[in-house]
Amino acid sequence: MMTVDEALAWLLERARPVAETEEIATQDALGRVLAQPLTARVSAPPLDNSAMDGYAVCVADLDPAGETVLPVSQRIPAGSVGQPLARGTAARIFTGAPVPPGADAVVMQEYCAEADGRVTVGRLPKAGENIRRAGEDFSAGAQVLAAGTRLGPQHMGLAAAAGHGRLPVYRRLKVAAFFTGDEIVMPGDALKPGQIYNSNRFTLHGLLAALGCEVVDLGIVPDNFDATVAVLRRGAEQADAVITSGGVSVGEEDHVKAAVEAVGKLTLWKVAMKPGKPLAFGEVGKAFFLGLPGNPVSAFVTFCLFVRPFLLRCQGVQAVAPAAFTLPAAFDWKKAGERREFARAKLESGPDGFPCATLYPNQGSGALSSVAWADGLVELPEGKTVEPGQSVKFIPFSELLS
Repeated sequence: MMTVDEALAWLLERARPVAETEEIATQDALGRVLAQPLTARVSAPPLDNSAMDGYAVCVADLDPAGETVLPVSQRIPAGSVGQPLARGTAARIFTGAPVPPGADAVVMQEYCAEADGRVTVGRLPKAGENIRRAGEDFSAGAQVLAAGTRLGPQHMGLAAAAGHGRLPVYRRLKVAAFFTGDEIVMPGDALKPGQIYNSNRFTLHGLLAALGCEVVDLGIVPDNFDATVAVLRRGAEQADAVITSGGVSVGEEDHVKAAVEAVGKLTLWKVAMKPGKPLAFGEVGKAFFLGLPGNPVSAFVTFCLFVRPFLLRCQGVQAVAPAAFTLPAAFDWKKAGERREFARAKLESGPDGFPCATLYPNQGSGALSSVAWADGLVELPEGKTVEPGQSVKFIPFSELLS
């Protein structure tokens, strides 16, 4: 059985990023992965500009001992370029407007009073005050985004500021999903004795969509070998990866493992973790195969910890590790387990006002309500107990679900 760290490293080593790229409008790039480094076509700002509404002045023209009255020689709104500043005058200027040559400071309008074409400057600024220098954000030709960046709203804005209306991105990763089990039915259908609703279908579809994948829904597959082989072949023909939940254990009705081995190869199927353990990886044709446990919490956790970084790497993303934080525990964990455990936890305010982590009372692998309640996962190392106040590693869902 592999450790969690060994399994993750093993998976990432085998990820093959998609090679095909396309060019799309920057406004449509949310969640896509940049295929090439992006360099700025312009400098930002392109000219020295005012950081405030106020008056552009030459500091040498101001009286350091008191107020200075200067004629207002011009008005410079944003989007226009003024004339060089005549000595002994001030220019009315607005935020974002280019600072005229000859001015070396901008005095905020709160320190000024204008009347009859003259302004009284009541404060002596320092040279350079309230001036944003040309290129201080980035210069033309500089790299502003690295290849492999998964584009968020902030990246889209930066790309636009750098002059890019279209962006080169990797094509979306196609993931085919199917679900095994004669006991699962769709919500809305009547439940017969022994049946349950197929929650994993909705959980995994949401997780895949949040990663920007194109999902191919292959539905529910009966618990038999031939049906499982057929759906694996169909999924491998249509997608880059095939994913399922359930059927990867060794029970008589668990056919996925045998089916994958019949039409492809299976190279990993046990990880020393809880919830989880039966995690399958392999290949069917040119497609990857990823088999998750059937229990809903186990499927969710193994997806977040293993499938998410693997699929991101297949999309061309370089930085796939979720950020984690060290927090004090607001719980007892008295049993030192043999496998690494990932407990569902919520953040609360501790006695000192700082956040601490508390656990959902039912940590069972079937308690899907624990995932909806929690803010993230607390990682509990093998062979260790935890006492209140002791530091624990917390991985927020905000990192794992995007």
